Amino acid sequence: MSDDSVHAALRSDVPLVVVEAPAGCGKTFRGADYAREVAIAGGPNRLLILTHTHAACSVFADRTKGVGSRVEIRTIDSVIAHIACAYHAGLGLPADIAAWVRQRGQQGYAELALSVAAILNRYPMIVASLAQRHRVVICDEHQDSSGEQHSIVMALQSQGARVRVFGDPMQKIFKERARVSACPPCDWNQLTRQAQAFEQLDVPHRWKSGCPDLGQWILTTRTALKTGGAIDLRNGLPPSVTVVFAENQSQRNLEYQLSTQDRRQIDTFERAQTSLLILTPYNDTARCFRGFFNRRIPLWEGHTRPGLEKLLNALAAGQRIAQSLPPRSLRLWAKWARVQPVGFRQQVPEGSTRRLYGELPGHTCNHPGACAIHRSRANHCGVARMLHRLSELATTDPHFDDIQIDCRREFGEAIRLGDFDTAEDGYAEITHRRIYSRPKPPEKAISIIHKAKGLECDSVIVMPCDAKNFPDKPEARCLLYVALSRAKSRLMLVVSRVAQVRCLPSELCISFWKWASASFGFLNGSINR
Repeated sequence: MSDDSVHAALRSDVPLVVVEAPAGCGKTFRGADYAREVAIAGGPNRLLILTHTHAACSVFADRTKGVGSRVEIRTIDSVIAHIACAYHAGLGLPADIAAWVRQRGQQGYAELALSVAAILNRYPMIVASLAQRHRVVICDEHQDSSGEQHSIVMALQSQGARVRVFGDPMQKIFKERARVSACPPCDWNQLTRQAQAFEQLDVPHRWKSGCPDLGQWILTTRTALKTGGAIDLRNGLPPSVTVVFAENQSQRNLEYQLSTQDRRQIDTFERAQTSLLILTPYNDTARCFRGFFNRRIPLWEGHTRPGLEKLLNALAAGQRIAQSLPPRSLRLWAKWARVQPVGFRQQVPEGSTRRLYGELPGHTCNHPGACAIHRSRANHCGVARMLHRLSELATTDPHFDDIQIDCRREFGEAIRLGDFDTAEDGYAEITHRRIYSRPKPPEKAISIIHKAKGLECDSVIVMPCDAKNFPDKPEARCLLYVALSRAKSRLMLVVSRVAQVRCLPSELCISFWKWASASFGFLNGSINR
């Protein structure tokens, strides 16, 4: 199908149009182009763009500049939270929905979507008012929708909104946890049959002007992964794809260490790039790469702040404890309050790294230069002052050389909490600023694959590529494809011979290295948001 047929289908009067497009084939361009056209045409209503990540919001914002407030760009979770705030009493929820979600951890938004989908089903007039305000709704990366999210979008369509759905089943990397729900999961094949118009994009625009051979190879790779086949790494590789064989020397789980000889080609490649993403499936491995590259390359933290959320929860629990403590016990609580970690690590002797969970080195609490938290400061302000002092000592005091700050943005936001009357007010304002400032990764960055979704970069290193990091599972094939398709010009794959041979007995084995066969196979990855 051509770009012209997609262009015509989007502008038709049919209620539901579904467009399937591999990464880099113009999905965002077509959606943004249509959004600009609708916005410029005017009318009493605003167009709504729903995404699943803040990175995608940033991309759509860049590509719809100049249309002002005619286009509203939000994550679908934020729309659900907005509805919940308006009807929190009917849902039996507190007015502060953000705090309620945060206290429930990773499943907070899923539980909220379940409640909101139920009330919208019960009171369709709520959906009708939304559809009246947004007569056109564009849904990006809809394959990642949960059953509840999908039901909300379909409810908008049933109430008169024209819905334009973009997606790619090969980029479904956020696994939905099983739970009791009245909404069936989003079935992409069923959705395409339900649509009045179904179109596909298949021209690799992302690589057209720079590296067309890489774009064609990634499309071929997608087909192989989608059909359960193997990727041939011995024949037909474009010059822009480099395969490096290296064995992990680390004995620690999810950490990575190479011999000097094995890493030489990786270091040469990294130093030669001006725009680079280093991608891996796990957060722990990404943090380990900070030391691997001598802390020259920062972590891309994305939008989420899990450490900051844990800190707020701990402070809230601590304040409740402090209110019931006698004065002499407050000294003990103050000591507890000043060791809540956010975004830093302590170096250990063998050169690898480990995260700190509620524990700093003894000299941190006892050192005369450390910020003491007195009874009046045993709160978010005291913690913020302690973290600020810790950052100063980490650069000026040799006793603190073992403290390394990895997540600098998160660490800085924890310090800024002290500028507000309450931690909750600070968190809400800081999050609001982050959403609308739409931060972008630096020119060189380390990231997990999930946070890099929606981004693109001139050069990409995917490492380590082994059976542990990319086991043979359908969702892992998708994860690998997302990682490969971020590269615009150069791609390096760091492959293990040893770790891949172990998965050869599997009937659907996708292994990088088949010594006696004519092709190398391929793998799949684990989920870590």
